[in-house]
Amino acid sequence: MTERKPPGVSFETWIDRQIREATERGEFDDLPGAGRPLPGEGRPYDEMWWIRQKMQAENLSFPLPGTLALRKEAEESRAVAVGARTEAEARRIIGAINDKIRESYGKPLSGPPLLQPLIDVEEVVGDWRARHPAEEKPAAAGPPPREKRSFFQRLRRG
Repeated sequence: MTERKPPGVSFETWIDRQIREATERGEFDDLPGAGRPLPGEGRPYDEMWWIRQKMQAENLSFPLPGTLALRKEAEESRAVAVGARTEAEARRIIGAINDKIRESYGKPLSGPPLLQPLIDVEEVVGDWRARHPAEEKPAAAGPPPREKRSFFQRLRRG
């Protein structure tokens, strides 16, 4: 336990003396993390460093206000739909997010006032089709089909 600061001694010299004496006694030897750089060294000061550290340790994401969370979800859904396996799956994904966007029109969401437009299903399907071109069917191996002409047409053209 530390002693009380004697009267007439400044805090700085009193604290410096305690640190020096503890160092001489070896109380700072073999501390965990000794010799390693301090975390965050060289980065600008962040008032919320401990919250970010806790969220990273718990593998959490920073909660967004409702309007921004909806916008982020819409962007992610669009990307997932373009990468979907089938066109029907892409349409289902966009339909689901559009339903959420329609619901948001009727209730107030927290955050900045942003109106999230509906996602154009046909535009996303067009992107999906461009990313997943239809397989071309191989050409028939036989000779091209002959044109049917009458006897007189064959005589004229030769």
